[in-house]
This record gives sequence, structure tokens and C-alpha cells, in this order.
Amino acid sequence: MNIMSIEINRDKCIGCKKCAEVCPGSLISISTNKAKIKSVERCWGCASCLKECPVCAISFFLGEDMGGLGGKMSVYKPNKDDTALHWFISLPDKTSRKIITDTKNANKY
Repeated sequence: MNIMSIEINRDKCIGCKKCAEVCPGSLISISTNKAKIKSVERCWGCASCLKECPVCAISFFLGEDMGGLGGKMSVYKPNKDDTALHWFISLPDKTSRKIITDTKNANKY
């Protein structure tokens, strides 16, 4: 699989619709109160849905062509007022990494 796409864990999804509201390609719909991606091939890989999901139900496939070695990335924000995003990267060899970014200062040059 060498496409940039997301995977939605429907067991974790709470159907809040936040991911569908921010998807720039309108690729996420809500079906039976759970999020579903309509077409993985059309996913832009922007990760907007990951950043909005309050329960970390969405992961992004990190293809080998992106240096991700076929791993997955997920993200959560510890609390509503926090400006940090906690990114989790899980690799096929069962290792993982955590990266914390400060969203308030992320675009400063």
C-alpha cells in the first residue's frame, strides 16, 4: 500500500462528525453513527481529521515511500485548552515514537 490515506477505527469512533467537517476533500461521511472514509485513494494526506478526532480513532498510513516503513501515525490533544499535539508513530517492527508539537507556535519562523 503506497497511498497516503487514513484508517478509521470504528470501534473507537464516537460519531462526533468533527473529522467529516474538516476534511478538505469531503471524503469522510458518518454511517450508523460512525465515521467512514469514502475513497482511500482520494485522501490528500493532510491529517486534518487526525488533529480533530477527540478519541484518537483515526490513524494515518506512513508508506515506505514517505520514510514511514509502513507504519501508522495517530494524534491526540491531552485536553481542550492545551496547545500541544501528541503524535504517536507505530512501526511494523513494534517500535513506537512520540513527538509533541506546540500548535500555538508551530508556524513561527
